[in-house]
Amino acid sequence: MADPARARKLADRIKVVVAETLERRIKDPRLGFITVTDARVTGDLQHATVFYTVYGDDEARAGTAAALASAKGVLRSEVGRRTGVRLTPTLEFVADALPETSAHFDDVLVKTAAHDAQVAALASGATYAGEADPYRRPAEHDDDADDAPEGAADDADEDAPADEDPAARGR
Repeated sequence: MADPARARKLADRIKVVVAETLERRIKDPRLGFITVTDARVTGDLQHATVFYTVYGDDEARAGTAAALASAKGVLRSEVGRRTGVRLTPTLEFVADALPETSAHFDDVLVKTAAHDAQVAALASGATYAGEADPYRRPAEHDDDADDAPEGAADDADEDAPADEDPAARGR
């Protein structure tokens, strides 16, 4: 098994060589607007997978896949000549799912933004279900006897002895 750093460097080099060769040497009319996005090499450096995207519809993708399959020998010989490795890896071309994945993410983001706007619109006119401040506060004692009904303060203290603290009664 080769060093992972060496495999990564070889994959990067294969990506560049394939892209340049497709641009300069391959004149197949079926070859669409292609972008080589990534290349990966196995640990033993015997097989390389080249990922690509094609701008266009399904017909352009199918034509580009056929053009790459027919140009595989030329591309492999160019990779072998320009990389200088003892055994030239076999090439496999795989259409990258990057555009479809990014389109799906864009759709999800648009739906999420619409849902967030809907929730914000609902929240703007919302009111509290109960009081604005749901926490209990200790009762404020007024010194004015005018506000309290007559006998209310006297009724609460009838059971307690006069020298006992009202807070101690609960114990």
